[in-house]
Amino acid sequence: MACETILRLVVPDAPPLPVPAEFRYRTSDPYAVEAIFHTGQSEHPTWVFGREIITAGLRTHAGAGDVKIWPSMSAGSKTICISLNSPEGTALLEAPRAALQSFLRRTNELVPLGTEKEHINLDVDKVFGLDTARAEEGKPQAKTEQ
Repeated sequence: MACETILRLVVPDAPPLPVPAEFRYRTSDPYAVEAIFHTGQSEHPTWVFGREIITAGLRTHAGAGDVKIWPSMSAGSKTICISLNSPEGTALLEAPRAALQSFLRRTNELVPLGTEKEHINLDVDKVFGLDTARAEEGKPQAKTEQ
């Protein structure tokens, strides 16, 4: 599921710059939201952060370290500020609050908050290569349910 919107990059001493963005949610990774920024370059900066941080950021300051999100007002409109910090620098983006609220509402219809772990289908042996290691050692492999 995806939500396309236009964010505004806050630039000191200049008008904000529009940044087309896409927020993606996958039930296969129910804790995360992926944000892809279409900057006009061949590669699109992508950030992944917790759905819970965005949800909390609709109401109050949320996040720590590289990602911080909080509610705000800009030009008379309700916005969500997203601060992203990396070794290359810091970006302050403003997102339309209504678009993020709608997006989160749809994610909650797919996977209600607090039920994420019920949607994870993880084969630990496969993730850590244990099935391959057992096969190489000639040991019987663990059977996994389909």
